[in-house]
Amino acid sequence: MTRRQIEVITSVERRRRWSREDKERLVAATLEPGASVSEIAHSAGIHVSQLFRWRKELCQISARSVPQLVPVEVVEALPAPAIPAEPPPVNRARKKASVVTIELGGGRRLRVESDIDTEALARILHVLERR
Repeated sequence: MTRRQIEVITSVERRRRWSREDKERLVAATLEPGASVSEIAHSAGIHVSQLFRWRKELCQISARSVPQLVPVEVVEALPAPAIPAEPPPVNRARKKASVVTIELGGGRRLRVESDIDTEALARILHVLERR
């Protein structure tokens, strides 16, 4: 007579616990050339998004452990920049703009700020007149 092991589940566990080794094994499988993340997730019985989350977490951990070294070259100090002859123009504080409403007829209205570029407004009105 052959004995088979049977697992009896007495309660419903809402979350499965995955060991770090299992997570690393599954993530490593996704990094193989030609690997399909959805197939790996399906074979493990997890959602694809869970596998992507583990991959993101594990790759960030390993990336932090490697220090980034950048080559540095020490050179003589550069001369100070020349002071311009004319000071740059001073930006004046913009006046508070008000809104102007233009009645176009046919129940149409155009609202623009009072400091709109007049040439741009003329082009807009020209286009609207043709409609």
